[in-house]
Parts: sequence; C-alpha cells; structure tokens
Amino acid sequence: MQVDRFFQTTRGKIVAELRRRGSASAAELAAVFGLSPNAVRQQLVVLQRDALVEEASVRRGPTKPTLEFSLTTEADKLFPQAYDKMLSAVLREVKDKYGGPAVEQIFDSIARRAVDKAKAKVTATDAESRVAQLTEVLRDGGVVAEYSLIDGGFMLEEHNCPYSGVAKDHPEVCSVIHHVLDETIGGDHEQVESLREGGKSCKFELKGV
Repeated sequence: MQVDRFFQTTRGKIVAELRRRGSASAAELAAVFGLSPNAVRQQLVVLQRDALVEEASVRRGPTKPTLEFSLTTEADKLFPQAYDKMLSAVLREVKDKYGGPAVEQIFDSIARRAVDKAKAKVTATDAESRVAQLTEVLRDGGVVAEYSLIDGGFMLEEHNCPYSGVAKDHPEVCSVIHHVLDETIGGDHEQVESLREGGKSCKFELKGV
C-alpha cells in the first residue's frame, strides 16, 4: 500500500521517525534530518496543534529534565491499517453480488451520517468560522486538515485520508466529503487536487460561501 504524500513532507518524516523510535527530543530529531532544533520545534508545534504529537518531561540521569515527543493515538490513523483491506474486500463482494448501485447506496448512507455529525458542530454564521469548524471536525476524524484564505474564498486541504487505500479501488468513498461540503459550507466547491489520483493532498477551493 502506498504511503500518503504527507510522509514526504518534513512533518510527515518527523511522524514516521517518532513511530520508529517511540519518542525523541527536538535535538535528536534535528540531528536525524539535518535541521536546527528550532526548525524542528516549529514543525512539532503544528503536529501538537493537530493532536498528532504530545510532549513529556523526561529525566535522563542527573541532568535537568528533557522534553521528549511521542505520537498520540490519533497519529496511528495516518498509517496503513488492516481494516482498509478488509473494507475493500467487503465492497468488492457487494459490487460483485449486487452491482455498483449497491455500493453507491452504502456511501450515500455514510455521507448522510457524516453530514448530520458535521452539521451539529458547524454552527457559525460567518463563512470563515464555518470553514474553521469543519476543519476541526475533519481533524477529529483523523484527517490532518488545514484551511487558508484565497481570492474569493478558502482553500481546504487534507494531507492524509484514513480511507486512501479504499478510495483507490472504490472512488465512491470520496463522495462523502463532497456531500459534507455542500451541506455544511454551501456555495461552490471544486476539488483541485486528489490523493487518490496521485496528488500531494486533497485540496478543495471553496467560493461563494
């Protein structure tokens, strides 16, 4: 299974290294990647913000405590999981026995539940606050997401997808985010980059919201 392009970024490499080590200090990570400790700390701040990394004070011998960083349980969702293969196998079986429309119906139901969950949390009246709230909903679901301002609207970016392995064989899974965007943000949205199609992330231009 291909690793998401997220792991080609500096933050992704830090996550992978922490997965391998278990924990490490900023100085240790800096030595691995040939960066300054301050540069690594800046990346760690973003990873902590996204609830992927946590810090703890660890005493190593008689010296003063050192801050070490380790992954949270949320970070585990960034790595390939066996359930991706199982879900793909189940969906193939459904499609073989009942046809493509049956799979579409399954994802229509999943989308409806996702929309209901998002609507309960995306309640702001102004556009940017709604986009910010939806970004948090995505992060709660294990997506490393962020948004930025662009001319005429916003860019929503997902650096990973918990179902990227499934989406390659069953693109219907991608319909869920489109339903969520339509019914929580409104306006017009266009996907301009896709992990499933080999992009570095999934990017959505949100305009007229």
